[in-house]
Amino acid sequence: MTTIRRFCCNDLLRFTSVNLDHLTETFNMSFYMTYLARWPDYFQVAEGPGKRIMGYIMGKVEGQGESWHGHVTAVTVAPEYRRQQLAKKLMNLLEEISDKIDKAYFVDLFVRASNTPAIKMYEKLGYVIYRRVLRYYSGEEDGLDMRKALSRDVEKKSVIPLKRPITPDELEYD
Repeated sequence: MTTIRRFCCNDLLRFTSVNLDHLTETFNMSFYMTYLARWPDYFQVAEGPGKRIMGYIMGKVEGQGESWHGHVTAVTVAPEYRRQQLAKKLMNLLEEISDKIDKAYFVDLFVRASNTPAIKMYEKLGYVIYRRVLRYYSGEEDGLDMRKALSRDVEKKSVIPLKRPITPDELEYD
């Protein structure tokens, strides 16, 4: 049985195996601690039998006005737990928090342009490619900014794609 619960400090010492995937962005401890302290509702872990960490999602809420949005900083599932809809459950939870609690207009995320399986999964969840960010990943690989409008964005203005790619220094938020 899988339990989804709020991430806690002890999990930082137990989630290394989930982060070993080459497509998973990893960060330093202070980065994770900042998210844990500032946006605890947006940092959730999926735990399986024997308290084994199966995956997690880390995000935040940011922006102003119609740019107020939930952001998925990282979502990853250990290889042995993929194809069980776990990422979908974690994404749905973050979207629900963004929509119902924080009244955000949309949720966004960045994904490597080469990560076709993830892009297809996000599209199945209702995300669209909003724009391409040139050399977003380590100054080498392009990233795709994908978005999903929430209930507050009745006219779906937040997901109208931009016609041209941008560079990382043109991003509004980090």
